[in-house]
Amino acid sequence: MNRVFITATNTDVGKTYASEQILKHYAKKGFKVGYFKPCETGVTHSPLDGSKMLNLVKELNPEFKVTIEDVVPYQFKLPAAPYVAKEDKDINFIFLKEKIAYLETMCDFLVIEGAGGLMVPVLKDIFMIDLIDIFEAKPILIAPSKLGCINDILLSIEALKKREIEFEWYINLFQDKDSYDEVSKPFLEDYFGKLKYLHELD
Repeated sequence: MNRVFITATNTDVGKTYASEQILKHYAKKGFKVGYFKPCETGVTHSPLDGSKMLNLVKELNPEFKVTIEDVVPYQFKLPAAPYVAKEDKDINFIFLKEKIAYLETMCDFLVIEGAGGLMVPVLKDIFMIDLIDIFEAKPILIAPSKLGCINDILLSIEALKKREIEFEWYINLFQDKDSYDEVSKPFLEDYFGKLKYLHELD
């Protein structure tokens, strides 16, 4: 089974957009794609990100006949880290892994979308970066193009390397687009060499 975990250098970087691009990319390659977001915060009526992705996946893979509760099992009203937003509720990882196993009966490539950045707390001692191992998924790190992205990228990559986690990463070119080539790109190209951008995924 192919599983990827979409994470980011911070919140509002474009994880859902990345999930969309990756789902379409692998669907074009002939995979039956699926989507899972363990928890979504800031939910008032229905999870916006999860609902959008579920509708897309049903178009790409008609066999993915599930409900929004299957795709986003934990839905919290407060727009905050899951540890805070869950209040007195429990987040059960055995339950989440069972949900993944169920979804994988209807797909052969599963996109798991995290919340916020790598060090966002899920429980007191469990962070988003820990879900990579818990869910046995390959991480894809999404980075912004805005001023400050160099620091965020280097810190996030340092955290992944410290845990000896292999990963891919892409830049989501949408913030500070007019200044990115002058402000951030020169260092990033010198430091990393060739860069990969989300919009270049076909």
